[in-house]
Amino acid sequence: MTAHASPPTAGRSPAATAFDALHTRHAAALTRQAHLLTGQPRLARRAVEHGFHLAWQRWPEVAVAPDPAGWVRAAVYDHALRPWHRLVPGGRAGGRLGPPDDADRALREAITALPAPYRRVLLLHDGLGLGLYATAAEVEASTRAAAGRLTHARDLLAARLPGLGLAGQPPARQGEILRDRLAALLTGPADDGAATGEPPPTGAQVRAGGERSARRTTRAVFGSTGLFALVTLSVAVAAPDHYAALPVPPVAKAPANREPGSGTSRAVHRTPPDQARLLPEVR
Repeated sequence: MTAHASPPTAGRSPAATAFDALHTRHAAALTRQAHLLTGQPRLARRAVEHGFHLAWQRWPEVAVAPDPAGWVRAAVYDHALRPWHRLVPGGRAGGRLGPPDDADRALREAITALPAPYRRVLLLHDGLGLGLYATAAEVEASTRAAAGRLTHARDLLAARLPGLGLAGQPPARQGEILRDRLAALLTGPADDGAATGEPPPTGAQVRAGGERSARRTTRAVFGSTGLFALVTLSVAVAAPDHYAALPVPPVAKAPANREPGSGTSRAVHRTPPDQARLLPEVR
């Protein structure tokens, strides 16, 4: 009888197996894309881990999405391009991904010098080959706005890198030139940790990290809710349980009428005008 090795998916749920497969297929490519977007290898690694953390936390949604890889890619790009990452000191340290060719390095630097919206559209359209409509949908912009960003990105690259040969070319030819150049940056060897000094995490490690992050978020929410309830209770206990009635101001009274020549005063009954007209003496 021939012995059969244990299947690699033993002990994992179908969801975990599908997630690990998605991570295995796309994590390295997404890391290269995030590095091209940011110029920071460590930030690229963190962005990819963040994207897969979110994907595992929302796996029922991601699993039925038309393009699960595209869902993760959008999450990775969103995190990688957040503006406050520029404030982290030493963010660009840590090595490079891809070939160390001088021309490629110059292209990387020129791309990372572009405004973030231009970078994203350029990478999606000219780097990954998405159509203009799909690119616009992913960046949540109109087709016209996405086309404008792409045109401006190409013009800026043409001005900064004359050697690319973009200047004076029609848009279709510019796209072909950039597609060929970006392919060399996006299809290089997989990230083996040389750039950051750490081996890339496995799908199981990413799943575990996503679950820890979800638990921390849940504890923080419950902690904030408990703190709010405690403050509310403290205020209720410290507040007085009864209130003194406000003093009623005295009512001013008109002085009593005095008869002429008398030292005493008596109230004089005044008949309302309407009743006065009904008296016989007046008729």
